[in-house]
Amino acid sequence: MPTFDVVSQVDMQEVRNAVDQANREAGTRFDFKGTESSIELGEDDMVLRSSTEDRLRALHQVLQEKIVRREVSLKALEDGKIEEATKGTVRQKISIKAGVSADHAKRLNKFIKDMNLKGVSSQAQGDQLRVTGKKRDDLQAVIKALKEQDFGIPLQFQNFRD
Repeated sequence: MPTFDVVSQVDMQEVRNAVDQANREAGTRFDFKGTESSIELGEDDMVLRSSTEDRLRALHQVLQEKIVRREVSLKALEDGKIEEATKGTVRQKISIKAGVSADHAKRLNKFIKDMNLKGVSSQAQGDQLRVTGKKRDDLQAVIKALKEQDFGIPLQFQNFRD
């Protein structure tokens, strides 16, 4: 029986490159001089720091431009609140979401079941979703329908097997 996996992954090397480029641009641009604006990349989050909220928003915009240019979906990023930090500075934490969470898996399962395709079933397996069907055409229809919907996370389709 043909199957494929629905996953939500983020290429961390591309994120790292985007953060490096954004930090380099913040260091050279005139409007960032003296603001000590920076981006720190952690395991699964980023912390933006700057002297004012206005400069923090500009830094956030620079980061988004670099991430989009590197073809990483902005849906994988979840912005935190802008909060006060030491010495009158501000910071913002941005989480990097990877993997299909349990409630996203439920929504995807429900969507696939509501398509009423005969012989197509799906089940969650860890942080991915396995879709099985009798016909290859039905699975391709599922992929097309999932691409057209917005589930709030970037979706990739892997391991398509006959």
